[in-house]
Amino acid sequence: MPLRRVVVYCGSSSGAHDEYVDTARALGRTLAEREIELVYGGARVGTMGAIADAALEAGGRVIGVIPSTLVKMEVAHEGLSELHEVATMHERKALMLELSDGAITLPGGHGSLDELFEALAWLQLEIHSIPIGLLNVRGYYDHLLSHLNHARGEGFLAPDHHELLLVGKDADQLLDQMARFRA
Repeated sequence: MPLRRVVVYCGSSSGAHDEYVDTARALGRTLAEREIELVYGGARVGTMGAIADAALEAGGRVIGVIPSTLVKMEVAHEGLSELHEVATMHERKALMLELSDGAITLPGGHGSLDELFEALAWLQLEIHSIPIGLLNVRGYYDHLLSHLNHARGEGFLAPDHHELLLVGKDADQLLDQMARFRA
């Protein structure tokens, strides 16, 4: 399936290393160059702001989805192609997936992990059939991947469900994997 729109889950923080922001910016540029629209959490801060700015600077189309509470906190990005304001975080996650042909998770905190695992669970349950990718910058997700291998070994994650998560170290490699994905 061609990737026309990809949701990227990323942080409202920039992280402790410049490489996190640099990777977010590189992914934003790559999406724009491949004419893939970016869907993301709608904020102007952290790696969220970095990926949106880079995609826009490269001529890409960027769609933000943000809860009203965050708009009131003045973190919404004002220069997007589209900004959808929703009432709850759950609505945000559902709409971001609904708008997308694929999902990528960059390093982030609780919110990024919540988004990743909800998207994976929905794929496992066949609520959607889009590819889910993880961009493992600086080995950020090595421990998580080790835990998922442990869960598979302990019988809590079926082998075919374990294979649902695509992992890459750079944007081009991951996007190519996602383009070949068949649920």
